[in-house]
Amino acid sequence: MATKQEVSTSKAPAPLPQFSQAIKHNGMVYCSGNVGLSPETRKLAEGGATAEARQAIANLKAILEEAGSSLANIVKMNIFITTMDDFGAINKAYDEFFDSISPKPCRTCVAVYQLPLGAKVEIECTAFM
Repeated sequence: MATKQEVSTSKAPAPLPQFSQAIKHNGMVYCSGNVGLSPETRKLAEGGATAEARQAIANLKAILEEAGSSLANIVKMNIFITTMDDFGAINKAYDEFFDSISPKPCRTCVAVYQLPLGAKVEIECTAFM
């Protein structure tokens, strides 16, 4: 039976003790939600939803690479934003990373009441190895 393996990198913010940055299992990588927190400063990226989304995706990229995967291997991405008014702003950051990737990951984007640390954006994903 396949076992699950924790993925951890200092190139992304350390998780709270209640969860892992990601788990590898059966050829897949399951990444926890990431807000736009800088791993160096432990502060949210300045500049609004675009900057936060850019940092959140960069965090996921670092975690996936540590796991032996990449952004190109994402099959599903879930994006949580605190207002649909930021939908275009997060798409701007998203396109910086995924414009040249084909096929694009499946994606869901929903508005939620609030996110940790007052973030405007939180992103999680699932990728293959």
